[in-house]
Amino acid sequence: MPDNNTFRLKFWGTRGSIACPGPDTVKYGGNTTCFEVTCGSRRIIIDAGTGIRALGKKIMLEEDNILDADIFFTHTHMDHIQGLPFFAPLYNPKNNVRLHAGHLQPPYDLQGLIDTMLMKDPIFPVPSSLIEQACTFNDYNCGQVFELEEGIVIKTGKLNHPNGACGYRIEFAGKAIAICTDTEHFEDGIDQSVVSLSHDADVMVYDSAYTEEEYDKFKGWGHSTWQEAVKVAEAANVKQTFLFHHDPSHDDAKMDAIAEEVAKIRSGIRPAIEGEEIEI
Repeated sequence: MPDNNTFRLKFWGTRGSIACPGPDTVKYGGNTTCFEVTCGSRRIIIDAGTGIRALGKKIMLEEDNILDADIFFTHTHMDHIQGLPFFAPLYNPKNNVRLHAGHLQPPYDLQGLIDTMLMKDPIFPVPSSLIEQACTFNDYNCGQVFELEEGIVIKTGKLNHPNGACGYRIEFAGKAIAICTDTEHFEDGIDQSVVSLSHDADVMVYDSAYTEEEYDKFKGWGHSTWQEAVKVAEAANVKQTFLFHHDPSHDDAKMDAIAEEVAKIRSGIRPAIEGEEIEI
């Protein structure tokens, strides 16, 4: 087990929209969004894209393989939930997994969405009843603050994304991680919700699906650029920034080129790499 002051972020999936594993995405990864945050002895998972399957395999191999954790969803578009039915620990009724979403509005709720859309014939053959002994479901209003054991504080804030999304600021042991994906920047100024979530953060993860040159073709799709990530990092005084939600068309060569370009403008900013662990 980690010691009481361990604060760590691991990227289990860095890709946006659709998984794209293959020889051209080996370096930066092909799995969709999933983060694991370790705060002392607590495990917090953010999003359940395809990357959560490998996280589940890791947990099943741990010494006691009993999971007590929280999964917070930024939102419930497919690339952020499609791995949930393949997260093996959910099928063990001895586990205790609390699922949270703050973006859904009536008539939608998190449990209903999983029951009637994600794990439902004819889309998926395994019924959600098989995971519900291990799970509890919590719909909250974005903006709520969660105070967990061990002094963990999770602040939430609205992101600019179709159908709504919530960003997260996780504070522990005097440090902070900000997760700001998926979100689209405003053309008339920096999104103050994102700045608030990431102010003085040790690490910020920011939706950088596009370059500025590509962005005009995708306005309104709910994603931002690496150039905007630089502006937010400067405005919020972020120590280290990871570009995230890599577009499926951005292979390793393209991501290397982006890494080179951003390094010329500001230090401490680079693309996230699947499988990488960041000690905070």
